[in-house]
Amino acid sequence: MSELRRNTASLRSEDVFAGLGAAVAAVALTALVFYWIAPFSGLLGFVVCSFVVFLALYAVLVWLDRDGPAVRDRLVSTVVHGAAILMISALVFVVGFTLIRGFQALIHLNFYTRDLSVTGPLAPLTEGGAVHAVVGTLEQIGLALAITVPSGMLCALFLAEMRGPFPRLVRTIVEAMTALPSIVAGLFIYATVILILGFQQSGFAASLAISVMMLPIIVRASDVVLRLVPGNLKEASLALGASRWRTAWHVILPTARPGLATAVILGTARGIGETSPVLLTAGYNKALNPDAFHESQVSLPLATFTLIKSPEPNMVARGFGTAALLLLLVLLLFVIARLIGGRGPLELSDRQRAARARASARDLARFQKQAPAVLTPLWENTPESAGLPGNAHEQQQSVQVKEVQ
Repeated sequence: MSELRRNTASLRSEDVFAGLGAAVAAVALTALVFYWIAPFSGLLGFVVCSFVVFLALYAVLVWLDRDGPAVRDRLVSTVVHGAAILMISALVFVVGFTLIRGFQALIHLNFYTRDLSVTGPLAPLTEGGAVHAVVGTLEQIGLALAITVPSGMLCALFLAEMRGPFPRLVRTIVEAMTALPSIVAGLFIYATVILILGFQQSGFAASLAISVMMLPIIVRASDVVLRLVPGNLKEASLALGASRWRTAWHVILPTARPGLATAVILGTARGIGETSPVLLTAGYNKALNPDAFHESQVSLPLATFTLIKSPEPNMVARGFGTAALLLLLVLLLFVIARLIGGRGPLELSDRQRAARARASARDLARFQKQAPAVLTPLWENTPESAGLPGNAHEQQQSVQVKEVQ
């Protein structure tokens, strides 16, 4: 009598049918409550109530067929997958809604080549554009990255490699700054740089405010990544006589490069969408201003915030168009950061493997040129291969060793 094969699949057909039946029953019961029994309304409430009823019905159906641990496992798995679907749906809705509302402005070429200096609120979409906001955003985020990336990496190295009370104090301050409201950062730069030091509202002042928001994110994420570098790599470098600076530059940072690129991405995502600090420090300018150190300069978030408030449909369409440009710009920056971050320390591309092979061949040729007698293979030093008697071969080896010495 043959033994029956056990089904080791995590998802069975009974689970699929139970999920579908619970979903249909949940929607029907929620519709009955919303439209016949209770005076409820609203799509969001309908979805939430349907999901709660679905969990209850699904738990009952699974309990009829499985034991308690299986019921808990299925419920947790359903909640996790439901949360993931909810987040993806929200992201798709936000991106899709922005692109659809801004499509009327995005299809015109002038939107990418002109500014709003001579465009009125009643002007058609064939006039004006958002090039001034794109230039302002690129300059402001570029200056902010030039400030935060070196300082953030150095601070993260200090926190990861140093011990004592001072690094703990710095880490506490960095963690507290991650929850700093953006308006506070804008007020700080406005009070110190503009009012006290006498600088005018400009893109540089806005980049300083953005740097205040980006720096703690980059430092904290980089600190976590650097502390994950294996300790044996650092110990091997120090054992070979390298200084701590060379170990950090040639071992720690290259090993953690993909994680550091992710830290920069997180900081950039926090800073590129800030509106209130830019509103306080950069002012508002409808014309193109490529000079980030003089006069007001607008950014894409600030342009979106200003245009959306207009009662005119064309200005609102331009506002959604600038928001869509911001999404595309963030996507482009993320792709560039990923390309710069590259692969992990043990994941080499074909070009990197070929470069490693060429470097190894050059090193081997240099070693053989410097010490040919020492690097002579053992099978070439045997009496049979040399065609010499044993005593003559031993004398030849002693002469070679003396020449090398």
